[in-house]
Amino acid sequence: MSHSQPSWREMDLFAPTDEHRMLAATMREYVANEVEPQAAAYNRDEKFNLALFRRAGELGLLGLTVPVEEGGAGLDAVAAVAVCEALSTSDPGFALAYMAHSILFVNNFYFNSSAEQRAPILPRVISGDWIGGMCMTEPEAGTDVLGMQTTAVRDGDHYVLNGRKIFITNGAIDDTTLGDVFLVYATTGERKITTFVVEKGFPGFSVGQRLKEKLGMRASMTAELVFDDCRVPVPYRLGEEGQSSIHMMRNLEIERLTLAAMSLGIAERCMRVMVEYANQRKAFGVPIREHGQIQRHIAESYAEYKACRCYVYETARKLDLGSSGNRVDADGTKLLTSRVAKEIADRAIQVLGGYGYMGEYTVERLWRDAKLLEIGGGTLEAHQKNITKDLSRSPELIGA
Repeated sequence: MSHSQPSWREMDLFAPTDEHRMLAATMREYVANEVEPQAAAYNRDEKFNLALFRRAGELGLLGLTVPVEEGGAGLDAVAAVAVCEALSTSDPGFALAYMAHSILFVNNFYFNSSAEQRAPILPRVISGDWIGGMCMTEPEAGTDVLGMQTTAVRDGDHYVLNGRKIFITNGAIDDTTLGDVFLVYATTGERKITTFVVEKGFPGFSVGQRLKEKLGMRASMTAELVFDDCRVPVPYRLGEEGQSSIHMMRNLEIERLTLAAMSLGIAERCMRVMVEYANQRKAFGVPIREHGQIQRHIAESYAEYKACRCYVYETARKLDLGSSGNRVDADGTKLLTSRVAKEIADRAIQVLGGYGYMGEYTVERLWRDAKLLEIGGGTLEAHQKNITKDLSRSPELIGA
């Protein structure tokens, strides 16, 4: 190898280009100066920080994966992972609201819409003027997507939607106010799922209830949304009837990867708190880092966190947002990392003892936040099923 050429050893897996390094610097400043100071209060009060969300729009974070010519940042899955990881070191609840908007709506909408559909909507969601989300889960249908009961029936120039969606992030921004725009999945025939764009103000579309007293992620608003003869113009259908399985599968890969990145952020923050406390706290005349039980908590957490981070970023490096085909690793990263994050948060509480149980040290909030990542965006059991199916069908993926 020529000494004049950069060594492959110098490649940074976590920030491989100048653009990624600039994004990392932006996130460090944004999180430290704007996200962290508000995190505890907004989670305690179960409120959504609209001003902080719109600030993310000003920084170009809400259209991260949309091409520059369409008004976005023109970045990739590595960038999406980096942002969700950084936000989650401080406020996973806000990170969840961000991800629901930028990935579940903006990224999904961009890759599955026409230029005519994008023109009136994309600028508003990229700027943060509109808050978006995605409606898939129903009271009687979660992992079993084909069991959904929301229907869309063609009626001339409109579709008429009827049904309910539950656990919708950004479904409301306060107790009664709807989010602005949603991708809604509904059945248009037997085993045919179709995507519709539904805006606040469409007749028959309302908040059923804002869901409160969640275990964690309390700075993200969660709601039940109701479609009662909701009339949606035909041009607001994405693609043809029955094409949504393709839409969903493609977007689920980046969704699960960014949820895994949120777990990384939780794990990192808990590691930092744990190590700092172990350095300061003394027991039996020495810092508790000198005790073998504490050393085990710290060392195992560090090794697991580093392994997870490499897996997440390597999967992001290979992920093409415009196609599918990385389900086994998108599911694999979330299956592993969500469990590791919860375990590291649990260890941090154990190391801190009674202090870990109190809100001042943050780890109790992160422990509560971490649990959702084993459920939302696909349960651990769903990932186990998918990975087994994919590896059984294509064993060459092992070691690929």
